Amino acid sequence: MAQKLERAEAENAAAFIDARGGEACWERIGGAWALFDGPGSPLTQAFGLGLFEPASAAIVERIERFFEVRAAAVDLEVSPLAGVGTYALLARRGYTPVELSTVLYRPRSETPEWTGAITVGIAGPKDYDTWARVSADGWMSEAPEYKDFFLDLGRVSARRAGSTAWLAYLDGHAVAAASLSIHGPAAHMAGASTVPAARGRGAQNALLAARLRHAWAQGCEMAVMGTAPGSASQRNAERNGFLVAYTRTKWRKE
Repeated sequence: MAQKLERAEAENAAAFIDARGGEACWERIGGAWALFDGPGSPLTQAFGLGLFEPASAAIVERIERFFEVRAAAVDLEVSPLAGVGTYALLARRGYTPVELSTVLYRPRSETPEWTGAITVGIAGPKDYDTWARVSADGWMSEAPEYKDFFLDLGRVSARRAGSTAWLAYLDGHAVAAASLSIHGPAAHMAGASTVPAARGRGAQNALLAARLRHAWAQGCEMAVMGTAPGSASQRNAERNGFLVAYTRTKWRKE
């Protein structure tokens, strides 16, 4: 189960890297995905260490070289199912924990239609700029210093291969955005963002219901998402049938 969840997260990020192009790149190293989106980008990190192959000093050294030759800090998102030995290895090599994220999943189950005032649709190419703007407007209240990054992120995310961008509308105006990508049996839910003036109106519930129905129609066995531990996003996911799989730790070596 943990392998399916981490693979969905990593392949979703790798698809973004492929869409970005240029110097952005990724590589499988010792079963892990090492992804580079530029120094300082929150997408520059690795997933899956110790989960698909046993972690070793040699594997970690190869991952470190991948980031260090690109002048980037080494950030490793590590599942607790990688084992305490993996955590001990990182501690010995000077890594420190810098972030926690809750990984949630929902098994395939019936999902009713949303019946509120919010309407939902898949964004086409003509809607990509709107999707990027709405997504950025929602995130900027959390981190206004990343305005340009969020706009750029949205434009790239909307056109990723294997991904669909979704918009929620209230009174004919786009007020929330989200994305869905399918990786084998898992549907990866990401990009949930609502403009501040429309929060509390059910936009994310509507987007979630629509994406789940779409995922089940494509034959997915489960849906997966990540949130900040104890956040409103986590509580909303649990209200919508998601279960906590585990809390993942991001380890950093400057």
